[in-house]
Amino acid sequence: MSQRSMNRLRAEEISVGYPGRTVLDAMSLDIPDGKVTAIVGPNACGKSTLLRALARLIPTQGGRVMLDGRPIEKQRSRQVARRLAILPQSPAAPEGLTVLDLVRRGRTPHQSVLRQWSRADAEAVERALSLAGLEGLSSRMLDTLSGGQRQRAWIAMALAQDPELLLLDEPTTYLDLPRQIELLALIRQLNRDAGLTVAMVLHDVNLAARFADHIVALKDGKVRRQGPPAEVVTAETMQEVFSLPCTVIRDPVHGRPHVIPA
Repeated sequence: MSQRSMNRLRAEEISVGYPGRTVLDAMSLDIPDGKVTAIVGPNACGKSTLLRALARLIPTQGGRVMLDGRPIEKQRSRQVARRLAILPQSPAAPEGLTVLDLVRRGRTPHQSVLRQWSRADAEAVERALSLAGLEGLSSRMLDTLSGGQRQRAWIAMALAQDPELLLLDEPTTYLDLPRQIELLALIRQLNRDAGLTVAMVLHDVNLAARFADHIVALKDGKVRRQGPPAEVVTAETMQEVFSLPCTVIRDPVHGRPHVIPA
C-alpha cells in the first residue's frame, strides 16, 4: 500500500479560490499520520485557505479532500467533527464564558437530542483540561486569562472533541516568544502523548523547524517543498519561497536547521 493511501487526511488536486482569484491551484498534499506538520510560506500564499479547505470550511472548486479514504464533502458534519478539530486564527467566544464553559462546547459533536450530557462527556472535558494544563483555571473567565492561557483553553475545547486530527491556524498569533515556545511544546507533547496528528500554519520558519516533523512550504498556491525540516529548511528553499537570502545552520541545541537572514 502506498504512503498516499495510508494517510488519513489528504488533498487530491484541489483548487480553491474566490471570484477573480485562484488561491490554491490543483494542489495535492498529504498530512502524515501521527506527525506534526507545519505549513509555512509568505503572506497570502494560501496557508489558511488550505487549512480551511482540509477542514471542509470552504468548498473546493476542483479535486477533493479525502478523510479516512472517503471524500470529506460526502461525510456528515457530526462524523467529521468527531475525527477532526480545527482551531481558526483569533477565535471568538460569547462574553461571560468560563474556561469550563468553553471546553464543554467541544462535546457538541458527541451529543444529540437523545444523548445529552453524559459521564463520558464529563471525563472527556476533564481529560482535555488536564492535557492542556488548565485544571486549576476551569472556573476562570476567559477574558481574565493571559494570551497563552486563552490559547490553551481553545486547544482544550478542540481536544474535548476527542479528535484524531487537529488543525491549528497560526496558534502563536499575538503571543510573545516565551508563550509561543510554551504553546508549541504543548502541541508537541499532545502529539507524542495523545497520539494526535497535527497540522498547523506558522509564520516563523525557525519555530516550524524546531517543533515539526514535516514541513510544507507554499508559494502562490502551490507546494514548493515538503518533507522533514532538514530537507525543506535550506538556503535554496528560503530564497525560492520567501525571496530571502540567508544562511542555514544546524541548531547546536536541538540539531534542527536554523535560518540566519543575510
